[in-house]
Amino acid sequence: MSIKNRMQEAWREIYIATTVKCRTNRDFSESRIPNPESRILNPQSGASLIELIMFIVIVSSALAGILLVMNQTSKGSADPLIRKQAMAAAYSLLEEIELQDAIAASGVASSPVTQANRASAYHVVGDYNGFATTGIFAVADATSSSPVLAQYNAAVSVMPEAAAWNGIPAGRVAQITVTVTGPNNTTIIATGYRAAY
Repeated sequence: MSIKNRMQEAWREIYIATTVKCRTNRDFSESRIPNPESRILNPQSGASLIELIMFIVIVSSALAGILLVMNQTSKGSADPLIRKQAMAAAYSLLEEIELQDAIAASGVASSPVTQANRASAYHVVGDYNGFATTGIFAVADATSSSPVLAQYNAAVSVMPEAAAWNGIPAGRVAQITVTVTGPNNTTIIATGYRAAY
């Protein structure tokens, strides 16, 4: 072997020996040297302050939106009952009026409807025009009886059609409008027609 080859072989053995020593027996000086690649290989774990603030803002906004919807839902949860009672009163009174005669029977006198004569006197559809109650009452003659729904009011309008309506001559059809008002500014308007046939 030539001297050159021996020198290369010696350097190779020294290199291998020092490399193995550095990997197995790291001394104090080697451990203090920072490795620039360590930041790339071991990224910092956890969240920064900006990330935490953004998380709090997003969660707060979502929570505020959910609570706003729940507030609106619970605020209006009693309204369906109020509306249904007003609708029942309006359509009940409308049906009562539509079941009356359109034209008075011969020889029978009719009179305007009041709470006192609502069930005992003879009425035609036109007699209900202008009828109003403070409170919704059962069909009874006693004016002193307490209303079934005290916070609801009803008003009736009966208007004859001035022109021919769906082939029926003018004046032979009446439009009946019942308006019921209740708590929370609830207003229900029920409209029907009664023809003289």
